[in-house]
Order: sequence, then structure tokens, then C-alpha cells
Amino acid sequence: MYVVKSPLSDENLKTVSEALQGALVDLIDLSLVAKQIHWNVVGPRFRSVHLQLDEVVTTARAHSDTVAERAAALGVSPDGRAATVAVGSGIGVTPEGWVDDAAAVSTLVDALGAVITRMRERIAATEEPDPVTQDIFITITADLEKHHWMFQAANG
Repeated sequence: MYVVKSPLSDENLKTVSEALQGALVDLIDLSLVAKQIHWNVVGPRFRSVHLQLDEVVTTARAHSDTVAERAAALGVSPDGRAATVAVGSGIGVTPEGWVDDAAAVSTLVDALGAVITRMRERIAATEEPDPVTQDIFITITADLEKHHWMFQAANG
């Protein structure tokens, strides 16, 4: 059932909707990973890492909403259900229990790196079929790369 009809061709809409859905899943999972580590980080840099993790959560949640609303605007039903996120995310497994601050930072560097790599693929995939969506992905990637840099610098 289509409630909203996209101005994109069916072929372009397929490419763009797959990119949007993949981005949504990755951003939701990134927010969950960052929050999980936020609750469990320990060590001498606890406070700074704890606060920095919440910045990632805020960024990922804001961008996931933008991505979901872009999908909806194109007539694609966004799927952010837990089961969908669990099978579709490009982020590796998050450690259980308490996480040393250095390991927490490394985990975030890896998670952000995975999402950034996939976002750059989406930027390339949407260049021709939908520059509007591509622009959203460029903005998201820039924000994630800033977090990636800051977490890498934290472990020097």
C-alpha cells in the first residue's frame, strides 16, 4: 500500500529506499551501542567518555529521525524495529558488562568507522537517483566523522 507517492522512478526509489533503510538501522544501532557503553564505562576518564557518548547518542537519534522522515516523504515505510536493527546493522557486537574507558573509546571508534564506511557507500549510491537524500547522508557523515576523530584522539 502506498500512502505517499514518490516523484522518483521505481528503480531510483528502490536504490534510495535501501540506502535510507540501511542508514536508519545503523543510526539506531549506533545510538544503542553508545548508550549501552555510556551506562557501563568505568575508569579514570569515566566522566569525559560518559558525556562524549551521550553526544553520539544525541547525534544518532536526531539523524535517525531525519532519515526515517525522508523515507516517509518518499513513500517508503521506515522500519526501526528491534529485530530489523539486530539483523541489518553493520556494527559489531558490543561488549557486555563494565567496559574500561580505553576499551569503550575503541569500541566507539570501531562502531563509528563501520557506520561511516556504509554511509559513504550510500552517498555514492544516491548521487544520481536522489541528490536530496545524498545531501542528508553527507551531513550525517560529516557529523559522524567529527565524533570518530574525537574518539580516536581520546585514545591517542
